Amino acid sequence: MSRRTATLLAGLALAAAALTACSSDPVAPAADDSGTQQITHAMGTTTIPLHPKKVVVLDTDKIDTAVSLGVTPIGAVQLPEADKPPAYLGDLSAMKDVGEISEPDLEAIAALQPDLILGSKFRQEKFYDELSAIAPTVFTDRVGITWKENFLLDGKALGQEQKAKDLLAGYETRAEELGAKIPNAAMLKVSIVRFMPAEIRVYGPEGFSGIVVGDVGLGRPDRQLLANKDDKRFDKVSPERIADLDGDVMFVTAQGPTAQGQQKKVTDGQLWKDLGAVKAGKAWDVDPETWMTGIGVTAANKILDDLQTHLAA
Repeated sequence: MSRRTATLLAGLALAAAALTACSSDPVAPAADDSGTQQITHAMGTTTIPLHPKKVVVLDTDKIDTAVSLGVTPIGAVQLPEADKPPAYLGDLSAMKDVGEISEPDLEAIAALQPDLILGSKFRQEKFYDELSAIAPTVFTDRVGITWKENFLLDGKALGQEQKAKDLLAGYETRAEELGAKIPNAAMLKVSIVRFMPAEIRVYGPEGFSGIVVGDVGLGRPDRQLLANKDDKRFDKVSPERIADLDGDVMFVTAQGPTAQGQQKKVTDGQLWKDLGAVKAGKAWDVDPETWMTGIGVTAANKILDDLQTHLAA
């Protein structure tokens, strides 16, 4: 980040919040009496208010994180084919639409006059400078495998660092306790399947839902360990290789009408009906908002709810 850009960001923070900047390190941002802190993140170091009140979020995990920590964003992006906020987080009707996840509406964001923008380098790197000219902007880096680190960083930025740590620890304890209630958990091969508008995915150990399943101590089909891939979040399966989706149990998602149409086309076919989990009545449809796009501690707990309902003794 250039000296000029850093100065501009600090000036915007001062003008918006009548606050002044302080120095910090990337592990534990320090606060001073002026009511600001410095957050080191995927795009640099940014001075932000200690307790931001008007937050715009540019990824689905940031919606979950903010609401989990008691902050209702004033604006959020939407996923393609989604026209409303995630239902599992309750009433978010007051939250304004600020474009799609890959193309945030900069004018709509500026009109809201936020004092903090939370986004993702993976999603919106090319917009970072323009967003930073609107308000202090903090970006996490990757998605999926880093969801816990992202949750804690965003929690710091929201002024809720300790609460974020407590919620994450509570989730991890619950996951471990649930694993102890599932007979032979490590031997149970759990398949995670997502129908997309133009493809079918199986989710590996480094996708969000895969990490949650791993935290419970459940096993995975060998095909879904993705041992030969650098990216172990997910892999694609062609309609001719439906057998690769099988497991002892299957959790299946499809978000939006196009994906749901793809799901129906496949599940009406004989290859799907021949899967062992399907024949055993152990292929369950689950909420894509929690299993796939929530990517936060509340969504993770919702996944634990599903695992407990279907698998716990």
